[in-house]
Amino acid sequence: MISQRLHIFQHNFSVFICSLMCLAVLFSGCQDKTETQGPLRIATAANMEYAMDSIAKLFTEETGIRCELVVNSSGMLTAQIRQGAPFDVFVSADLKYPEALHNDGLTLGPPKVYALGRLVLWSLKDNYTPSIQSLKSEEIKHLALANPRTAPYGKAAEEVLQHYAVYDSLAPKLVFGESISQTNQFIVSGAADAGFTSLSVVMSPQMKGKGRWTTFEPVSHAPIMQGVVVLKREQVSDAARKFDTFLFSEQVKPLLRDFGYSVDE
Repeated sequence: MISQRLHIFQHNFSVFICSLMCLAVLFSGCQDKTETQGPLRIATAANMEYAMDSIAKLFTEETGIRCELVVNSSGMLTAQIRQGAPFDVFVSADLKYPEALHNDGLTLGPPKVYALGRLVLWSLKDNYTPSIQSLKSEEIKHLALANPRTAPYGKAAEEVLQHYAVYDSLAPKLVFGESISQTNQFIVSGAADAGFTSLSVVMSPQMKGKGRWTTFEPVSHAPIMQGVVVLKREQVSDAARKFDTFLFSEQVKPLLRDFGYSVDE
């Protein structure tokens, strides 16, 4: 009888140990999978650089999901996505580029407008107040804007100059950045006496109070409707879907407004 009980105990103990080992392997596999997924990679239009930095930090605080921002012009990011860049979410400065990716079958769905952007003329030049007419003066030797072919804010700036019929006369002064980020560098460094950028840049904590800027009438350029898409991957992460939802949450809307964007109520 004692021998039989000992045998049963040994058998049950062996089953218990095997179960623990299986659970340990399963847990280890889940951990490895999470680690290999890495951070959520967000392709971010340059005008959204400062705002997205704040949004990503808030998202990480709420979810524990780390974010990696890749900042460039919307056109350049689109080219990289088409070439297979491993981005999870594309936060664009317009609708044209994410719509093109959707038409190519590279997104989970059509783009959604998360904000309306605003263009400004900005200068750090002493004793100078930016205006369209003042750009004609000899005081302004170089005027910066982002490449209209790849940067939506550069396209809007080009439309403003054409609207006020000054593009041809100012053409010799124009210097083009690859994105709003490079355009900002031209302005901040003094390489350009003035330049076109986004309201979100001059209202950011990093730039607020530096220089002077002016906005434009809505009729002077097409609305800057900024869209977001979740990109197709071999395995679309839940993190990408969560971030897409989070971008439209009531937590994010006040933050976007603080950076000068218009958002739906």
